[in-house]
Amino acid sequence: MSHELIAITMFATMLLMLLMGQRVFAAIGFVAASAALLLYGQGAIEMPFNAAFKLFNWFPLMTLPLFIYMGYILSETRIAEDLYKMFHVWFGNIKGGLAIGTIGLMVVISAMNGLSVAGMAIGASIALPEMLRRGYDKIMITGVVQAGSSLGILVPPSVVLVLYGMIARQPVGQLWLAGAVPGLMMAALFIIYIAVRCRIQPHLGPTLSREELDVPMAEKLRLLRAGIIPFLIFFFMTGLFVMGITSLVESSAVGAASATLAAVAKRRLTLQIFHQTVKKTLGISCMFLWIILAALAFGAIFDGIGAARAIESLFITRWNLSPWEVLIMMQLSYLLMGMFLDDTAMLVIVAPLYVPLVKVLGFDLIWYGVLYTITCQIAYMTPPFGYNLFLMRAMAPKEITLIDIYRSIVPFVLVMALALALVMIFPQLALWLPNYIYGK
Repeated sequence: MSHELIAITMFATMLLMLLMGQRVFAAIGFVAASAALLLYGQGAIEMPFNAAFKLFNWFPLMTLPLFIYMGYILSETRIAEDLYKMFHVWFGNIKGGLAIGTIGLMVVISAMNGLSVAGMAIGASIALPEMLRRGYDKIMITGVVQAGSSLGILVPPSVVLVLYGMIARQPVGQLWLAGAVPGLMMAALFIIYIAVRCRIQPHLGPTLSREELDVPMAEKLRLLRAGIIPFLIFFFMTGLFVMGITSLVESSAVGAASATLAAVAKRRLTLQIFHQTVKKTLGISCMFLWIILAALAFGAIFDGIGAARAIESLFITRWNLSPWEVLIMMQLSYLLMGMFLDDTAMLVIVAPLYVPLVKVLGFDLIWYGVLYTITCQIAYMTPPFGYNLFLMRAMAPKEITLIDIYRSIVPFVLVMALALALVMIFPQLALWLPNYIYGK
């Protein structure tokens, strides 16, 4: 059997298992182990051990459980809920103000968590019912929550960029900084769209009633303090790292410790909440570890049979595509896979093939990490099986149907596509900040 046929068989088998509902790490690991035994015999049993040691020697991986813990502790102790009350009061007199405030809330949650799931849970459970109760259009605000929650995988500290950094062998600190400006730019584009749309069609995002807006300035200032804690946590976590005072792992520990101290100071950290937080953190962290372990074994097999070089030869030599045409094809393949897989599965399946190709084409791997992440955000919201679509379906009130959810994402996907195009055309949007901080 030729190397090309082996690669196609492995890839097709893995996709078939995923479509049959198998867990991501089980499908990837089974295919990798089976192929290794068939190709290399008994010696292949050492591959998972080598992958495990490689995994545990990669110190930035220690940041994953700490960031996940930080996000859950802030969510479970309702500090995020306090933030929404602040946005509610300060933006309620603007048309579409609560929707704009929801995007602001999602940016803050993203900066404290690094995952889209936490933002989706908070937006669907806190922001969505409040906006529905105040007469906001259900289709628009459903899109707002989905689009805002997707910022979690782009705004630092992004867990997805940590995983990309491991697979692409790129510094996580530079990847975080590269995602900051595009992430804030995308949030700004969302806000501009909401403001313009609600200006043209005021019934989509009405202002609050006079009774709700009649809040004393002292109360407004008290609620404003709700934003101080997240800001301080983000400053101590990311600011100290950017200034070179703490390492990446130390900054994640600072963030986790700061979030815990904030919950204790507000007298909201009970033994039950702590137990639930640790349990959820352990579950998510172990899932990521198993997926990465399986991906390393799978990538070793693919690299060993020359699959990456075969794809390079196909795109560049046989099809004679230009570097930009190859890059666009790669992004389109992510969009296609995103209809069926989540971002982690896409990354561990395709990155071992694409990253060497991106390097050969002469593109910056830090910049490409941002492109990948934005494309994942779009894929999250692409029918028929976008990850965020089904999360929203599970969390949304009964009056929001699946058709409403599909309709809600159209304008926000277009905004994301615009952001992706801008970062592709102007790479400095992603590269300026890491180059400035690291003195390149």
